[in-house]
Order: sequence, then C-alpha cells, then structure tokens
Amino acid sequence: MIEVVAELSRGPVFLAGEALECVVTVTNPLPPTATSASSEALAWASAQIHCQFHASESRVALPPPDSNQPDVQPDSQTVFLPHRGERGQCILSTPPKILFCDLRLDPGESKSYSYSEVLPIEGPPSFRGQSVKYVYKLTIGCQRVNSPITLLRVPLRVLVLTGLQDVRFPQDEAVAPSSPFLEEDEGGKKDSWLAELAGERLMAATSCRSLHLYNISDGRGKVGTFGIFKSVYRLGEDVVGTLNLGEGTVACLQFSVSLQTEERVQPEYQRRRGAGGAPSVSHVTHARHQESCLHTTRTSFSLPIPLSSTPGFCTAIVSLKWRLHFEFVTSGEPELALLPPMEQPETATWTGPEQVPVDTFSWDLPIKVLPTSPTLASYAALGPSTSTITI
Repeated sequence: MIEVVAELSRGPVFLAGEALECVVTVTNPLPPTATSASSEALAWASAQIHCQFHASESRVALPPPDSNQPDVQPDSQTVFLPHRGERGQCILSTPPKILFCDLRLDPGESKSYSYSEVLPIEGPPSFRGQSVKYVYKLTIGCQRVNSPITLLRVPLRVLVLTGLQDVRFPQDEAVAPSSPFLEEDEGGKKDSWLAELAGERLMAATSCRSLHLYNISDGRGKVGTFGIFKSVYRLGEDVVGTLNLGEGTVACLQFSVSLQTEERVQPEYQRRRGAGGAPSVSHVTHARHQESCLHTTRTSFSLPIPLSSTPGFCTAIVSLKWRLHFEFVTSGEPELALLPPMEQPETATWTGPEQVPVDTFSWDLPIKVLPTSPTLASYAALGPSTSTITI
C-alpha cells in the first residue's frame, strides 16, 4: 500500500499566467515493525493541468466532434489521460511532466517531489454556470507494474485578467524590480512580476471614483435620482449606492435592488426554443436589498460581491456580465391621500388606505467586476488545498 498526497503550496486559487506549485509526497505507511512490512514500488508518476468544458444540451447547440481527431485510446487503463472519466471535453491542457520513475519505498519511508507549471493565459476562467462549465484540475497519475493507472485529481480555481496576454516579461534587470538579498530564479521573477503587474492594473481600474447620477422615471414622471461612485469593482468589494426620492413627482412605495450575473449563450450556439431548447439567457442573484420607502427622502444600500463568484468574461460560446437590477413599486394615483391632514381635531383618528393602486417597473444598470488577489480569493475556496489517494 502506498499513500500519495498532493498539496498546493499557496492555496487552490491562481491567476492565469501564474506558476502553480504543488508538492507531491509518496509514503509507505506501514511501520517498520509490522510483521507483513515490505518495500513498495511505483513504476512512474506524472502530472498535468487540464480544463474540462461541459455544456447543457438543452441550452447550447455544439457542433459535432471532429472525426479526424486521432485515436488516443481513451479506454486504455495504461495510458495517462488526465480527463479519463470526466464529463465534457478537455479544451486546454499543459504538457505532462514526469515526477519520478521506478520508485521503491521501504516501510515508513517517504519522498517528496515538486511540480511547477505555468497556467495557460489564453484559457477561460473557472466557471460553473447553468449553460456551460469550465473546470480546472491538476491530475497526478501513478502506476504500479502490471497494474492500471490511478489518478489523483486536485481541483483548481483560475481567475483571468484581460489584457495580460499581450504583456511581455521585461528582460532588462533594471526594469524588473528585485531584492539583492533574495535569490530568485527566472521563473520566480516572472511570476512575482506578473502578480505585481496584475495588482497594479486592478488597483488602477477599481480605485477611480466619480459620482454618476441617473434620473429614474416612469411614464408619469420622475421617481428619484440614483447615485453611484464607480462602475468597476473587484471580487470582495461592496457596491454602494444612494437613492434620492425627495425630488420625485411620483410617490415610490417600495424598491429592491439585486446584484446579478447574466449568463448569455452566443447567438451561433443558441439552441432554438422551438426544438425544445431552454432560454439562452439566465440570471443569478448574488445579493439583494429591499426597502419600503414611502415618506423616505434619501436612502442607501450596500451589496457585497462574493469572493467565490466569477468575474465577467466572454468566450466564443458564452458571456458573463454583471448588473444592478432595480424594481420599483410606485403609487398609481398621485392624488391619493397617503398622509394624514396637517390640521385636524385632537379627537379625530386617521388610518391609511387599505388598498393602494400601484405601478411597477424595472431598470438595469450594467457594472464591471474584475478578479481580485488569488491569495484573498483562496479564503473563500470551497475545496481543500490537499488531496490524498491510496494505491
């Protein structure tokens, strides 16, 4: 019996273009004093990163697979295929790397191996939507002699920052900041430089503040004014807005605002509704604020953007956008007495109307949501950073 443990050094969340580092530890768990203790051997172990794509058949019409693709023997148990048994198709993978060959461990002995690979920068982000799913995994394959391959899968989350694909690593040492007291290889320099550049771009894009005002009206007049200080956010930030109803000519009884994502299948991949297809657009609400606002002059709200959510992106098959979805309930009769008279005898009693005719309308405000620091996003990761399998 051999135990294989894969541990991600920095957590399960990475930025596309960063280097993933994983420590693979192989152990013979039997104690040396056991009567049946004997040495254990593995023929080889290899590791590879891949991205699995899965589409809902009721929402997405994919073209038929290419029959000219060469046969890779998917049913063979002696060929290292990281995506064997996975749903969907593998759309992205890194070259496999061999960790070791012909390993023999005595009882109680353990050996560790380091695996490092740069995540492809041209891939989609990790996403689990209603129409499509993009799932990243690090797969480690191990095999005993004359035995089938055993696969150990480590789930990953990949964030994509648009614009880093065209950036080149500076070759001049004077351009790339470094500490003379630290020894760092070229790959480490590039990785830290990319993370620093991504942080600077995210800070520059989300730190700009400027008050944007929007007049909200229905068919009968002005309801109020909505104010927001920025339209670009990072994961983990709060969307803060203000609503001024004192200037309105139409009484607002209630409003709600929802932080939503809109997942839309591209037109060429949409399944026709007449053919039994589901809607090509789906919405998910991540946060919501509702308030009764009769007699309210000014109010505000704060909606947190979950760290576990996916920033906006666009691929050839699907796009994901963020928005604020408002719903307003207004009085249908402007002359309706919703307040007690200002002058009335002390013995008089006033009650509000039992029924009020209302009108409803909605309004959508697009916003942009970008990734955040992978270290910060790791705090919201659902899966562990360590995976174990026994052979």
